[in-house]
Amino acid sequence: MFKLAASLLLALATFATPTLAQDIKRGEQRAAQCIGCHGIGGYQSSFPEVHRVPMISGQNAKYIVASLQAYAKGDRKHPTMRAIAGMLNEQEMADLGAYYEQDGASMIKPVAETPARQPSAAVQALLTKGACASCHGANFNKPIDGAYPKIAGQHADYLLVALRSYGIERNPNVGRSNAIMAGQVKQYTRAELKQMADYLASLPGDLRVVQQSRFR
Repeated sequence: MFKLAASLLLALATFATPTLAQDIKRGEQRAAQCIGCHGIGGYQSSFPEVHRVPMISGQNAKYIVASLQAYAKGDRKHPTMRAIAGMLNEQEMADLGAYYEQDGASMIKPVAETPARQPSAAVQALLTKGACASCHGANFNKPIDGAYPKIAGQHADYLLVALRSYGIERNPNVGRSNAIMAGQVKQYTRAELKQMADYLASLPGDLRVVQQSRFR
């Protein structure tokens, strides 16, 4: 228990971000550079393999900021996202986070505290092994801290790519540096990670793709 608590504190410290006044309208204007991927339903990325880009409308603002900071620092290795994040200052990241947290909120229906579909015994064992709910919440839609992502209903193929990226080492172009998540994913085979990703994607959640014109 002490080891888990220490791990959680370390993770929260890693994701800690300064508190800035957030301006949703400025965030909406800044999001014009994001909608070409995140505002197009079914849009796919080909790096590091083909997968749907993540849904970020309805995501926690604090997590969006932490992610952008990680891309800017190179802790998350993705050439396109690093270039975009590297052009943003802390205020612009905060504004983007605030905008996407509320973007499409009117489309969100109340999500029950208990997942609509219970996992199989095998998948439940995998989730329990990693203590996934201890950070992402019992329904995987209400994390214990905004620095952690909502993952219920996220695209399964994206979840799999993201999970696998934490286990990649010594690659200058691919991977994510996070000691906690790296330790977690190393416990699983690719098939097991896929089982978890498929289940998490099947759950009801707040995440959405809010369709927007590229030319608004």
